[in-house]
Amino acid sequence: MTSVFFQNFGCRVNQAEAFAWAEALQRGGLRLERGPERSDLIVVNTCTLTHRAESDVRRFLRKAVRINPAAGLVLTGCSIALGAERFADWPQVRLVVPNADKDRLPERVLGLVGASSPVPAEPFRSRALLKVQDGCDCRCSFCIIPSVRGRGRSLPPDDVRARVRRFAEQGFAEVVLSGVHLASYGTDLSPRASLAGLLEALESDAAGIPVRLSSLDPRFLTDDLPDRISASRILRPHFHLSFQSGADAVLEAMGRRMPAARFGEILDRLAAAVPDGAFGADMLVGFPGETDEDFERTIRFVEASPLTYCHVFSYSARAGTPAAVRPQVAPGVKKARSARLRDLAGAKNLAFRRRLSGRAMEGVVVRRRGAGGEVLTENYIKVRVPSGLPEARSRVRVEIVGASAAETEGRVARS
Repeated sequence: MTSVFFQNFGCRVNQAEAFAWAEALQRGGLRLERGPERSDLIVVNTCTLTHRAESDVRRFLRKAVRINPAAGLVLTGCSIALGAERFADWPQVRLVVPNADKDRLPERVLGLVGASSPVPAEPFRSRALLKVQDGCDCRCSFCIIPSVRGRGRSLPPDDVRARVRRFAEQGFAEVVLSGVHLASYGTDLSPRASLAGLLEALESDAAGIPVRLSSLDPRFLTDDLPDRISASRILRPHFHLSFQSGADAVLEAMGRRMPAARFGEILDRLAAAVPDGAFGADMLVGFPGETDEDFERTIRFVEASPLTYCHVFSYSARAGTPAAVRPQVAPGVKKARSARLRDLAGAKNLAFRRRLSGRAMEGVVVRRRGAGGEVLTENYIKVRVPSGLPEARSRVRVEIVGASAAETEGRVARS
């Protein structure tokens, strides 16, 4: 029986793609492996968002062929979109699947190794992931993704609803809706749809499975979103927004024409609607032309905001984007700024988790270790629970009993 292992790099969309591939390949008779050491095939879903992402892909490939030289490599993803010939020096590569053909990856893999009787399905992740949107029509001056993912395209609402119902029937306790530009969901469909309309449709379904959203572009959020969120019975209180900077001059240079003050208003309204919600942001440090004062504006923005965590990225020039040919910020300056912003974000996250000490909330068991393991709460806190947990994928209520910079501790809440 052929076995397969998936290695994902980059965004939540890549994870959602692998989630679907794992299910399809198990239906085709392939066995899912949890590591590359003994797998016959290793599917690598690559990322090209930054130079570091590219380096991580090559580092993994070197490790994989060293520990399992007999494995065949299947390469796909955004790095491949920039030229598959860059991986021609890997003789173990048996199949290269371009982004435009990603939906056919299981079919192409089965054509390579042959299909057989379905094997008992093993969930790829403890939570269901569903790609409902792909591609992007925006042209931020730093971003290569529209060039490698193509124009925005959405999964029709009826298809989304059917898949979410199937996840509920399979016993998943939560589904994550992902997209390269999720906030623009439905704008390409006829009749036109929207993310708000999709959430309303899911709300009305009997399945009632909780829904979590991946990253949202605040420029595309409607004014009534906070009210919809506070009234929802299925939407997880966790919102990740792509702000990028707290300095208007930098946002303008990025092509993201919305002032930082407007970002702040959106955050404040969300926080008022969901007091204990998690609010995250992508923040890009060291963009070409970013001055010391621009960076200080970003620091002040984050300090004053209700953000509970940040994903901090140092700017990485990508060939073919307008920002790549502009005067660059020195590497040492970018490193120092990134470290300072990460420290600030870490302090805000610790304060958020400590504020919730003694509070019980719903979560999903995402990892089991003996009788304990890890629970991801509805508001996106990873809680270590030493004992008393049900099986992975189960819903459970946990009480936070302590938090440090390294982890959050909890226990199963008494009913």
